[in-house]
Amino acid sequence: MSFALPLVLVALLLVPAAVGLVVWAARSRQRALDTLAPRHLLAGLLIGVSGVGRRWRTVLWVTALGFAVIAVARPQWGERETIVEQEGVQVVVVLDVSASMLAQDVKPDRLTRAKLEMIELMDRLDGDEIGLVLFSGSAFIQLPLTSDYLTARRFLDAANTNSISRPGTVVGRAIEMAALAFDEDREGAKVILLMTDGEDSETDPVAASREAADQGITIFTVGFGSAQGEPVPNLDRQGNVVGFKTDRAGAQVLSRLDEETLRAVADAAGGSYFRAGGAAAAIANRIDDLQASRLDSREEIQRIERFQIFLAIAVLALIVAELIPESTLRTQSTRKEEAFG
Repeated sequence: MSFALPLVLVALLLVPAAVGLVVWAARSRQRALDTLAPRHLLAGLLIGVSGVGRRWRTVLWVTALGFAVIAVARPQWGERETIVEQEGVQVVVVLDVSASMLAQDVKPDRLTRAKLEMIELMDRLDGDEIGLVLFSGSAFIQLPLTSDYLTARRFLDAANTNSISRPGTVVGRAIEMAALAFDEDREGAKVILLMTDGEDSETDPVAASREAADQGITIFTVGFGSAQGEPVPNLDRQGNVVGFKTDRAGAQVLSRLDEETLRAVADAAGGSYFRAGGAAAAIANRIDDLQASRLDSREEIQRIERFQIFLAIAVLALIVAELIPESTLRTQSTRKEEAFG
């Protein structure tokens, strides 16, 4: 036998505590009676009181308490097979890990903020599969679609600007790679969530978005950064800022948020553009509005709940306790003696 809530069994300590309290109360009552009259006189006065009945009621009350605690702990034994069907939307997150995502115009920096937004989104998803594509100067599928959010969190935590050695930002290529991550045999909504500052001088993100839309894919974009731009820091091995990136002329490089491109990408694929900060809730609501498909069907072995047995015993004990009288009827001979003096 196992328990779904084993910690509840700690409350069984209440049973010996209740027994101790009853014993203490009985002794206190007896001491109080002893102060009123000798015991042989009290026996005559209390001739109609059933000490046995009172004791049995107490035993049943304590028994009910113990079995009620066990019922709340949800005892389980035996197993049964059930078919579990998972329904949801396929969501592929496309995360920019280029050097510009280290800019700190979004605190603590763009990349960290993007991870926090994704974690909040995963907390809000219900039954949806999630995958992860990383990109900078190239793109690859870091995590195939999965409903295991704990594994997705580990892969997300490991993503950094060293995940891809090739510098640059190829948003269009990242969208194309994300489109390959979906299961085409499943019906229902497919979503790409693009998280980037939007800078791209090598590909055509809007054209890639149109191609994705032709495949039935919706794209939401989340922009990180500021329009005025922010220097891109150089970090040492400990993650400390040791300087800022410069161009060939020695001028400091500023990374700017390209909202115009990100809006165009989202519009081309029937999605929406969001600014970083609180976007997760809005995106989760939009995903909930999309058509869900059956993502998986699998057999699960489930333990059989048996709390009903213990709850029934507890209730029965309470009912029986209430039916036991605390007093007894005087015998017929006793009544005659009282009648004739």
